[in-house]
Amino acid sequence: MTLKLSERFRGFFPVVIDVETGGFEASTDALLEIAAVTLKIDDRDQLVVDQEVHFNVEPFDGANLEPSALEFTGIDPTNPLRMAVSEKQALDEIFKVIRTCQKEAECTRSVLVGHNPWFDLSFVKAAALRCEIKRNPFHLFTTFDTATLAGLVLGQTVLAKACVTANIEFDTKEAHSALYDTRKTAELFCYMVNHFQALGGWPLNSGETKS
Repeated sequence: MTLKLSERFRGFFPVVIDVETGGFEASTDALLEIAAVTLKIDDRDQLVVDQEVHFNVEPFDGANLEPSALEFTGIDPTNPLRMAVSEKQALDEIFKVIRTCQKEAECTRSVLVGHNPWFDLSFVKAAALRCEIKRNPFHLFTTFDTATLAGLVLGQTVLAKACVTANIEFDTKEAHSALYDTRKTAELFCYMVNHFQALGGWPLNSGETKS
């Protein structure tokens, strides 16, 4: 293997995250689902999906639940079949997996990859603050936005349309599940990175100029 993940993104370890919530305000609205997918470079120098972890989450005490948000996601927070865990348990276990993979990849900090990731990062940060988790592995403001990248690479910004354009199977009936959306966002990100590499964009030939 010639490429190292620690060298590909300036020492950042990319982790794809998607959340489903009870609204749009991270400080007041419930975090209801969270999924994470880690990535690695395989023996063909391709960026590929590695590990995934997912939790249904119990609304924190006093959390706001907007009826319109629940109708959109189809989530019933009171359904015992969700087997929901606390925010702290979900984040502790996800962060443990991320830190282990980040260390194995010899990266210095994790960076959240998402489709419009400011939303996901804001809920992760708010939940970590509520749970008094001090070791948040994510960079606090840097993210990789697959919506922006897909607009550049594929001419699409909607996740489903970008996946279809990239010949990635996408089932709209499964959409708005944190785990499904995370998987598809991870596949899309890997596709765009690998496509750029295939076009000769990586690795860069530093020091060389074309006449």
